[in-house]
Amino acid sequence: MTAVANGPPGGMRRFAEIRPESRPAPGKAVGYLPLMEQRISLITLGVGDVGRARAFYERLGWQGQELEETVFFQAGGTVLVLWGRDRLARDCGIAEGSAATGSTAGRADGFGGVALAHNVRSRAEVDDVIAAAQRAGATVTRPAAETFYGGYAGVFTDLDGHVWEIAHNPGLPFAADGSIIVPDLGGP
Repeated sequence: MTAVANGPPGGMRRFAEIRPESRPAPGKAVGYLPLMEQRISLITLGVGDVGRARAFYERLGWQGQELEETVFFQAGGTVLVLWGRDRLARDCGIAEGSAATGSTAGRADGFGGVALAHNVRSRAEVDDVIAAAQRAGATVTRPAAETFYGGYAGVFTDLDGHVWEIAHNPGLPFAADGSIIVPDLGGP
């Protein structure tokens, strides 16, 4: 691991350096905290036909909920999402078929049709994580901004072109352990 410039080793920062609204509850953390919690909230698969893909997963025994041509499957503490591949690429700020990043440090094969999401508890935390990723060498492909679903999110690619969305989504609540819970979406 590399250290954050002028910060402690291992990509950590002092508790006092974190914005008050992004801090954990009193008594929950002391010393150093990670810049980005070590968890994945959602894995979004860009698919050619959402209905066909949903039927496939349901034949495997999965139970999904659809909202606006997007299917959500609760998968333990993570959510698997099916969304149109072209829409996912556009949402990530990447032209499908183009290199995801100009990095020469690793492979940049282009958009792979998969996006990982890390949900956070506040808008300020989105900004903090995106800035930390950029300092670490990530390429920001979509700066943090308001989203169509009423949240706030930004997207970056890592050194090998893997897509990460950092999002504050008030519609997807957190469990006590930081996992995401898909509420009843009221869809078919």
